[in-house]
Amino acid sequence: MTVLEQVRDLIVRQSPAPLCDDCIADKLQLSIRQHANHKTRELAITSGFDRRKDVCSVCGSTKKVIRHA
Repeated sequence: MTVLEQVRDLIVRQSPAPLCDDCIADKLQLSIRQHANHKTRELAITSGFDRRKDVCSVCGSTKKVIRHA
């Protein structure tokens, strides 16, 4: 399974809760947060995903999050 598939599957499983890149990287044990950031930006331009500044459902921080619509 690719990193993109792992990120997409995690977001869909957590739906409709929004997740930030840091929490995605942590939950998937990605070595670099930028991997999550790159993949969430990629997913944000596809149908069914929404990326915006909001509160992360895991850490509670207000920052860029993504959710499955």
